[in-house]
Amino acid sequence: MVPQCPPIAMGGLGDARYHVRMSEFIKVCSASELPDGSMKCVQASGHRIALYNLDGEYFATQESCTHAEASLCDGEISGDEVVCPLHFATFDIRTGECTGPPAYEDLQTYPIKVEGDDILVQVEMP
Repeated sequence: MVPQCPPIAMGGLGDARYHVRMSEFIKVCSASELPDGSMKCVQASGHRIALYNLDGEYFATQESCTHAEASLCDGEISGDEVVCPLHFATFDIRTGECTGPPAYEDLQTYPIKVEGDDILVQVEMP
């Protein structure tokens, strides 16, 4: 007699293999509030986000430094990089890539969409 294997439970909606994170674009500010060469901290669905305007292009990263949790919005923009105010780690604003120590971990980035004068950021919903 061949032993029978228990049936494999194929997941339903509660199965983590089928869990899909929902995201949406949320208005965070007006373009007129973010002049060229500036940054602004905003919140969207519980995410703290740093917005940047580089030559009329908008970018968004996580708001805190990956090294010591300092607010990047208290730092400075230097070319295409943001400089952390605490220990001067640097990050590429366009990609989130860490470009200088003491940080080594990249920043999370968020997709941006501009509709008229509104800047929208795509975030995962809680």
